[in-house]
Amino acid sequence: MAGAFTVGLIQMRMTRDAADSMARAEKLLREAAANAVQVASLPELFLTDYFCQEEKQELFDLAEPIPGPTTERLCQIAKDTGMVIIGSIFERRAPGLHHNTAVMIDKDGTLLGIYRKMHIPHDPLFYEKYYFTPGDTGFKTFDTAVGKLGTLVCWDQWYPEGARLTAMQGAQMLFYPTAIGWHPSEKAEYGEAQCSAWETMQRAHAISNGVFVAAVNRIGHEGPKDGGIEFWGGSFIADPFGRILAKAGVDEECVLTARIDPALIEETRRNWPFFRDRRVDAYGDLTKRFGNS
Repeated sequence: MAGAFTVGLIQMRMTRDAADSMARAEKLLREAAANAVQVASLPELFLTDYFCQEEKQELFDLAEPIPGPTTERLCQIAKDTGMVIIGSIFERRAPGLHHNTAVMIDKDGTLLGIYRKMHIPHDPLFYEKYYFTPGDTGFKTFDTAVGKLGTLVCWDQWYPEGARLTAMQGAQMLFYPTAIGWHPSEKAEYGEAQCSAWETMQRAHAISNGVFVAAVNRIGHEGPKDGGIEFWGGSFIADPFGRILAKAGVDEECVLTARIDPALIEETRRNWPFFRDRRVDAYGDLTKRFGNS
């Protein structure tokens, strides 16, 4: 098992101006590297504001191929800094075919591969089914310079199956680039419970799989002043026992860091041997939509 390493989560605000967002991201990534971060993750769709609040054909113009300009820039930053980087991109795969895609870049600037978001939401102001085709890469783990890392994307974080299948490939840490926030009109009534459920679900993935988990969110209000979405930040890193190692505030742009020791995975799984006790002979119905038929 690889040795300990330092993780940095880039919690940031974005605008529709991709050049501005990239410049902001690069500044924070280089700041992370200067503070000895070895693995850095950006939030979901970090290059622009969260455009899925509306359904407009012209917004497909924000998409780009992979490899493409953004991956080339991130690969260069990774090579310059010697840092593993996880980015999240609006991928143009072909005319009329687009994905919400995470990229894993090794510290030498090599693009190791991609993960296409599997679970696509469609809720008020989160109109992702209009833009994104469900992923077809399957759940993936990447061999990086610091060890085996897995990445899923936002809505995937609510599904234990994705976390389990990624951990079963040997991932020592799961990353969840995220864009989640409050509808301002609902915040007073539901806000605290929504944040709590979001954090609890991902800490549960850490516990049930005996892995480290990192969720990195954006911040700031986007959209109309009398509506839109208020992204709640709260990026955090949890250990295999579900304990919070580091957590960011609701509205602070920052590099959130924590030291990760993979040796804790072995120790935790010896005491909580969930992989040992799984009844793999009894889970066939998980491939069905609902019930036993």
